[in-house]
Amino acid sequence: MPLDERKLDVLRAVVEDYVATHEPVGSKSLVERHHLQVSPATVRNDMAFLEDAGYIQQPHTSAGRVPTDKGYRLFVDRLGKIKPLSAAERRAIQRFLEGAVDLDDVVHRTVRLLAQLTRQVAVVQYPSLSRSEVRHLELVPLHDSRLMLVMITDTGRVEQRIVELPCPIAEADVLALRGWINENLVGCRLTETPSVIERLLDEVRPELRSIMTTLSSVLLETVVERSEERLAFAGAANLAHSAFDLSGAMRSILEALEEEVVLLKLVGETDSPTTLRVRIGDENEFENLRSTSVVSAGYGPGATVVGGLGVLGPTRMDYPGTIAAVRAVARYVGNLLDHG
Repeated sequence: MPLDERKLDVLRAVVEDYVATHEPVGSKSLVERHHLQVSPATVRNDMAFLEDAGYIQQPHTSAGRVPTDKGYRLFVDRLGKIKPLSAAERRAIQRFLEGAVDLDDVVHRTVRLLAQLTRQVAVVQYPSLSRSEVRHLELVPLHDSRLMLVMITDTGRVEQRIVELPCPIAEADVLALRGWINENLVGCRLTETPSVIERLLDEVRPELRSIMTTLSSVLLETVVERSEERLAFAGAANLAHSAFDLSGAMRSILEALEEEVVLLKLVGETDSPTTLRVRIGDENEFENLRSTSVVSAGYGPGATVVGGLGVLGPTRMDYPGTIAAVRAVARYVGNLLDHG
């Protein structure tokens, strides 16, 4: 049976009060705080209906009620109004992120910012090499038979390798190889580069084939071996403020957060920068995290997703504020990458 508007208003009020006060909510306090224009008896009846329907429940030690995962889900999907960030908050985020000096700094500033804004655990995935494109490749002569290979992606990620060549190479040939490789690789997805490199090896001038073979091997190593996903997270201490909500689950949550594959699953499965995911309680596939909620979003330049970010906290979280913060930070990081 669908809920009528009054019952939806009561559920919204229960969620908002419980998040704000951390205390089970009674009918009398709802009427006083939310001006529901009905009697406490009517609200009690509505709360009994919501309890029977599985949207709220009664803790063992209290006369009040608290939301269930089902109640939070309905609140997120239909009832919660996203709290827009203030102009001052938006300016502060922009200034803080624009102060970053390189990609590592962007990621670490982002994860600290998310943890501070939401007072939850924040996780940021580095831009994935597999989703990135080659922006530039540099060959720097170090010796007549040694080069430094520097590959820069469109997300600002920089990979460097020292290449020991099988024979000396003239500076003019270094310049020619650099221009030729860039001409063919720039704009390619990292996942496409092996086939391009293989073609280049077939097309290179015979006198440079042994050198190109060595360069090709190092390039492939750079793409394949260094393509592991990297993460940063911050705000684990914020879990301490949620000790009551998480009770005996704290240790298992911390253990889950130490598993990189778990963190990647939490934030790395979004296909569009405009898509935001909220997983509540039992919706989390990892058993250790079923007392938590996760709000995550993809980020990247333009319409391209190159990584994910998000926050984790108790199911009793400020969903409107958290969703607004995650969405805003993802957008600012994407804009930063888009403008280099």
